[in-house]
Amino acid sequence: MITTVTLNVAVDKAYTVKELNKGEVMRVLQCSNTAGGKGLNVAKVVKLCGEEVLATGFVGGHNGAYVEDLLKEKMVPSRFVHVPGETRSCINVLAEDGSSTEFLEPGEPVRPEDVQNFLDQFDEIIRESNVVTISGSIPRGVPSDIYGSLITKIKGAGKQVILDTSGKLLEEGVKSRPTMIKPNDDEIEALLGVPVTNREEIIEGAGKLQKMGIEIVVVSLGSDGALMVTEDGVLQGKPPKIEVVNTVGCGDSMTAAFAVGLSRGYSIEETLRYAVAVSAANAMTMQTGNFRQKDMERILPEVEIKRI
Repeated sequence: MITTVTLNVAVDKAYTVKELNKGEVMRVLQCSNTAGGKGLNVAKVVKLCGEEVLATGFVGGHNGAYVEDLLKEKMVPSRFVHVPGETRSCINVLAEDGSSTEFLEPGEPVRPEDVQNFLDQFDEIIRESNVVTISGSIPRGVPSDIYGSLITKIKGAGKQVILDTSGKLLEEGVKSRPTMIKPNDDEIEALLGVPVTNREEIIEGAGKLQKMGIEIVVVSLGSDGALMVTEDGVLQGKPPKIEVVNTVGCGDSMTAAFAVGLSRGYSIEETLRYAVAVSAANAMTMQTGNFRQKDMERILPEVEIKRI
């Protein structure tokens, strides 16, 4: 089973507008609500990939209950710690010119006893999992070293863990040596304290992180796919040209597909090819954390894998 950790769950609202103009009344042409937070996008994609999945984290209030209902509609099992505060909402405004503007609420504070309840429950969840993904931000009240603590627990149980976060959370998390991280160039700069301005410096930085004890370092390249650095070297996976509808959630879809590849025991090349195909297929749909199987199956054999 693959478990996805989302400590800062959200109701994601996608608004489609003709154009976004500051200071004016905007008429929404279309609105869709989904269970959000990066880890829940991962969970939905893992389910679409056909793997057993469990979503965990914190939920609260009416929005929290709504998130649980939305996950049930997607046939995604969940085991959340329920907290007094209301689960946040996040809004993504999509304009006809292809621009995407996001408004992300911070999340209500979580009490120390809620954090302890989660940690106690998590020990049991780890025993049932073979891969765990940890994604996104944390609400107020959760210590910044929480991800490091979770990674230590997971690795101590002999399980694999993917960390996809940023800032202080990433800085603290990498100290516990997760199986895989997925930083961008800015995050590589922050972790290593060196400038990263081109492809060569990205590869060099990712290599340094890999040598620190992180088995797999993946850097997304947008339409150019992704770089993967392991002890066996550097690979790039590049998708074919596709018709992009919405790129929000592509990174989470890639994380989900990597988790699936690890769970299934795919080779490094197979895992990268699969992750790039799933991520590209996600870009062809309006919803985050979603892809059409037929799109992925068409893209998969066309993904170019080359050693750098």
